[in-house]
Amino acid sequence: MRQRILVSALGVGALAVAGLTAQGLTAQGAPTPYTAGKHAAKVCSATKAAHTATCSAEKLVNDKNVSPASTTPPSTGLTPAGLRDAYKLNGLSAGGRTVAIVDAYGYPNLERDLGVYRSQFGLSSCTTANGCLRIINQTGGTSLPRFNAGWAGEQALDVDAVSAAAPDAKIVVVQANSASFADLGTAVVTASKQPGVVAISNSYGGGDASDATYGSYYNHPGIAVTASTGDDGYQGGSYPASSTYTTAVGGTSLVAASNSRGWSETVWSGAGSGCSTYNTALSAAASFNTGCSKRAMADVSAAADPGKGGMAIYYPTSKTASTWAQFGGTSEAAPIIAAVYALSGNTSGYANALPYAHPGSLFDVTSGSNGSCPTTQWCNARTGWDGPTGLGTPNGAGAF
Repeated sequence: MRQRILVSALGVGALAVAGLTAQGLTAQGAPTPYTAGKHAAKVCSATKAAHTATCSAEKLVNDKNVSPASTTPPSTGLTPAGLRDAYKLNGLSAGGRTVAIVDAYGYPNLERDLGVYRSQFGLSSCTTANGCLRIINQTGGTSLPRFNAGWAGEQALDVDAVSAAAPDAKIVVVQANSASFADLGTAVVTASKQPGVVAISNSYGGGDASDATYGSYYNHPGIAVTASTGDDGYQGGSYPASSTYTTAVGGTSLVAASNSRGWSETVWSGAGSGCSTYNTALSAAASFNTGCSKRAMADVSAAADPGKGGMAIYYPTSKTASTWAQFGGTSEAAPIIAAVYALSGNTSGYANALPYAHPGSLFDVTSGSNGSCPTTQWCNARTGWDGPTGLGTPNGAGAF
């Protein structure tokens, strides 16, 4: 397990807790100071099985690899108000549109825990009773898969991230029987058939794979299909982010700043990037000098660094118990971008082409690196497109 040691909550001492509150970064409840020595730990167990995915969520833990139970959100976690301010989403509405979330395995208390999160931050109720939330299995039924703590934590991050970015969006969670590409893909197809769905978030990935084999699962013109690029830095392709049919979502470190935007972003060192060895390059990206002969990832990005922009979320520690913690990973970024597509109301054709037509409506991320690579832009930020952050992060919904 690769651990990223984080020196402080947001990098510089000038960002005191009082200052963070004004930016929406300090959660409600008693302060939980962010201390040196905390690091990020992967939420899902890695898999070496072929054609199987792992989730891309990470959480902050202490030097004993524990995230202590808490009845209040961590004060350093990104809040809904902070997220919407950072990406200039205030005033936008999803207009009744639905974001689908595809993950593996079951999460019996998802509705209860989502209610705790939304209540904590003053968001409207989103329940199965009021029609805002639906939870189904990979074929659309109501018999749900067995509980898996890691993947349930992923689901908590996903539904909380969509809630934060687009509080009025409806949410449908499709739970696959397992983390195999086949089961997850089947769940994506089911998600695409649900009424009102305009975006499908996929916060997982495996090795690079071919659209010739798996592309039919993700090929849904008129629906934005987002996919995390992974949390292991420059690595080459990761499927389904390396699919020609998805919007590949990289990751940034997001901090409050005394500039005109009020925020600053750099590459998150864990953000996945690379070139597919199988899949066709996006025609929309042809003039952006990706350096890849085939599909390049990422296309766009959002907050992913668990310590610098990681969200305060309410997640399950067991089948019955839940608590607050700070989560990140490109699993945070993918549902944020899916929610922004829902806010835009514009997902005609292949939605991954839209940002390339409107790069000026993104915050360009121009500093930071996610590793060493043979072609500079594959792992180093620069003006315009780069591998870790793609074209940049949302500045409103104009690029989507």
